[in-house]
Amino acid sequence: MTDVHPNLRAWLDQLNPMVAEQKARGVEATPQMVRDSLAGLTTSFVTRAPELPLIRDLLAETPEGTIPVRLYHPRPDTATPVMVFFHGGGHMAGSVAVYDPIARKLADATGMLVLSVDYRLAPETPYPGGLTDCLNVTGQVWALLDQAQVPFQRRLVLAGDSGGASYAATVSHQLADSRELNITHQVLIYPSLDYTMAHPSITRHGEGYLLEESRIRWYFDHYFANGEDRRAASPLFMPLASRMPATLVITAGYCPLHDEGVAYARKLEGAGVASQLKDYADMIHAYLNLEDLVPEACSHTYHLISEFVR
Repeated sequence: MTDVHPNLRAWLDQLNPMVAEQKARGVEATPQMVRDSLAGLTTSFVTRAPELPLIRDLLAETPEGTIPVRLYHPRPDTATPVMVFFHGGGHMAGSVAVYDPIARKLADATGMLVLSVDYRLAPETPYPGGLTDCLNVTGQVWALLDQAQVPFQRRLVLAGDSGGASYAATVSHQLADSRELNITHQVLIYPSLDYTMAHPSITRHGEGYLLEESRIRWYFDHYFANGEDRRAASPLFMPLASRMPATLVITAGYCPLHDEGVAYARKLEGAGVASQLKDYADMIHAYLNLEDLVPEACSHTYHLISEFVR
């Protein structure tokens, strides 16, 4: 079996004693703590981002309120296909600002216009608030871009990492049959697809690899605040739309979400949906947010996404 990448292993060997010490002291996580942690992690390790000729903050007016959206256009004089990106963070952390360098890299690598969505977070807005924001923004994407007066093609890719990949997959399941939206591809990066936490990797890699089983459970308990049916909300168990988009699932070998990503890719393949599964065997969850430690794997990931959506 492939071991964790040496750079990640060295970093984890520094991180894990600090995590253990906090647990021993009974330190209770708060939403602000996990938000600051993800922001600090990304700022520390994603230190290079491409300059793009057009970046603009937009506001999407929805029945649930105004949702901030950031537009990245790598070729503002050219009509390109569009990627809507939903950031990760367990539905409780992350933002357009935190994920700005990753969104820039997606736009630069793919040549697509990228829209990054600043959906509402739990626990302030529990299920299904953030998901509703993602559905509402996606449903009006063409009107939003018309209003912004930028060139684009009406071909849509949905993408996300971790909890954001859960949103991308759910939006695909609910809106894939829309011929107006024309969702052709989805890209799911170490995705959260099974809210029941039933797969073996949750336990197998649930401690010592940054994202831990106890933290996942904590995220979900804050997100599903009113006893909702977690299985029904899980993309892995949703009925497939008749026009499911071609799907790229990217997994990390030491991620607790690994097995549900594999299961989802196999489900799509079994249903005749064009799907591709790429497992980075020596990576951990959120490795794109740790880019300076594993630049080769991150570069390969962006290149893979680019080749897939093109």
